[in-house]
Amino acid sequence: MAYLFIQYPKCTTCKKAKKWLDENKIEYEDRHIVEQNPTFEELKKWISDSGFPIKKFFNTSGIQYRELGLKDKLSLMTEDEQIELLSSSGMLVKRPLLIGEDIILIGFKENEWAQLRGE
Repeated sequence: MAYLFIQYPKCTTCKKAKKWLDENKIEYEDRHIVEQNPTFEELKKWISDSGFPIKKFFNTSGIQYRELGLKDKLSLMTEDEQIELLSSSGMLVKRPLLIGEDIILIGFKENEWAQLRGE
């Protein structure tokens, strides 16, 4: 089964995740988050399917997040407005993302990703 791996090549966490995928021979389609930002429809589905709160999809440590003052603004926005904002810039989206038929992983934590190997 191939996964969709959404990442930013300059991100050190993304590099670690990619290396881990390669070392564990896990097939994936690589997608640059800035060149091909997730769409509103994709994000809406992933948020729904993941069961995670929408805030988990935001790159809260990113420059753009801070510049836009989103820490205080997100709670005033509807879910659709938040998803629209996420779909407007790949730099607002937490990365890497790994999307599979029955799994959505946000960020890279090796112990969480180990389930891809059946652990």
